[in-house]
Amino acid sequence: MANNKMTAMLQWVDERFPLTATWKAHLSEYYAPKNFNFWYFFGSLALLVLVIQIVTGIFLVMHYKPDASLNANGVPVAFASVEYIMRDVPWGWLIRYMHSTGASAFFVVVYLHMFRGLLYGSYRKPRELLWIFGMFIYLCLMAEAFFGYLLPWGQMSYWGAQVIVNLVSAIPVIGSDLGVWVRGDYVISDATLNRFFSFHVIAIPLVLLGLVFAHIIALHEVGSNNPDGIEIKKKKDPNTGIPLDGIPFHPYYTVKDIVGVVVFLMVFSVIVFFAPELGGYFLEYNNFIPADPLQTPPHIAPVWYFTPFYSILRANTINFFWVDAKLWGVIFMGLGVVILFFLPWLDRSPVKSIRYRGPIYKGALAIFVVAFLILGYLGMLAPTPGRTLVAQICTIIYFLFFFLMPWYTRIDKCKPVPDRVTK
Repeated sequence: MANNKMTAMLQWVDERFPLTATWKAHLSEYYAPKNFNFWYFFGSLALLVLVIQIVTGIFLVMHYKPDASLNANGVPVAFASVEYIMRDVPWGWLIRYMHSTGASAFFVVVYLHMFRGLLYGSYRKPRELLWIFGMFIYLCLMAEAFFGYLLPWGQMSYWGAQVIVNLVSAIPVIGSDLGVWVRGDYVISDATLNRFFSFHVIAIPLVLLGLVFAHIIALHEVGSNNPDGIEIKKKKDPNTGIPLDGIPFHPYYTVKDIVGVVVFLMVFSVIVFFAPELGGYFLEYNNFIPADPLQTPPHIAPVWYFTPFYSILRANTINFFWVDAKLWGVIFMGLGVVILFFLPWLDRSPVKSIRYRGPIYKGALAIFVVAFLILGYLGMLAPTPGRTLVAQICTIIYFLFFFLMPWYTRIDKCKPVPDRVTK
């Protein structure tokens, strides 16, 4: 009797909303390659972290006040509201640490997800649009992190925002006016805090959710890539039309992803409960000090996930072609992100997966990763002539990886790709 009622209710819903059809199209009858490995955990983990950030963000907004004015104790109201969350709101400290740790976890997962794309050519035809959606998600994450970083109104929040917003002023002709428009004032002030708060909690999350939806729809339209780089849709059972090398995403990969989620949550929980600052990498010590516009910290650096591009910015120290070094830094920092959009058209290799690529691409990718990590590390440190020289060398390596890609991927000696996927 209960089953009949459930079936009738499901039928009633299906007549008005494609619930069963959506379940089949995107889970139970969505066929994914049967040779997914460890690298394919990070897409679902990114979705998990997005949910964590939204849920914890909702609870934080209930108690946070975007107000830069001073309270009776001479402390900015925004900073005091964060302290109130940490000290007086029941379990507020846990929600705040989950949100701050989640921000860094988001970028860890996304960077590994992007690296998976470089390993297996997940940006190649027919997934160019899928890659572009993913890159727009990455840009939104950077904007979301930047806008949210100012909200605690600590020393590093204030001065980090000051440095980044001032970069806008390097743009010729419109830079000064554009900087005032971004800040909402001539300096970082209460107006800046309020508009950054609006972008962080409303505007960017709406765009981000739309892009994530488009990313998933595009993925399920063209199908998932795999470690062999073989299109499983090309070989289907003539009777059923099911890919010969595919298995239903549910229950096989939903169960597998749950294993990844459990491991991730274990690591995430250890950090949240025992090392939420992670030595100053996730939460800088200066950010536990109220913002003081009259006292500049001895060293200003962005959070770790921005530091590779911050190093590229600082590596440009020469004025040439009548252009200021600061403007060249801004140009190359922006180019370092924008060039990733063109990756599907820069790669001319006849194969997708690194399993069958030649030694040139493997070596270039390894050098690129090392250079990127060095840039990230140097971006956390105060500049010196020696560090600047290393950053300049790594910046050149970063851009050569992309600019020379059409050449070295075409001449690389690749292995033959099998007709069917391998285990």
